[in-house]
Amino acid sequence: MFIATAIVSALLAVALFASGFSKLRKDPKQLQLMEAVGFPKDKMWLLGVAEIAGTIGLIAGLFWWPIGIAAAIGVMLYFIGAIISHIRVKAGFSTPLMVLLVAVAALVLRATTA
Repeated sequence: MFIATAIVSALLAVALFASGFSKLRKDPKQLQLMEAVGFPKDKMWLLGVAEIAGTIGLIAGLFWWPIGIAAAIGVMLYFIGAIISHIRVKAGFSTPLMVLLVAVAALVLRATTA
């Protein structure tokens, strides 16, 4: 079961890192998305830092389970907020929903292998 935990956590960490890094370097696609959901572009770095922190927490959580559980919960809360932001402006929310579901899987797997 730990192998499944490691795979799901690593895949989620890679996705979070890519997204966070693109926010930190102000990728034009990210700027466009932030404008669409009404998030201030000058605060986008905060989202990038949160995603990079989630990445670090998920990877560290493979070595110490409480960090993994806390990181998965944090990622879930982040993407619940993203879904709410998308719904508020009537934008599609399938991508944050998929990431939320993967974060739930990471939480369940990490909790069962603790």
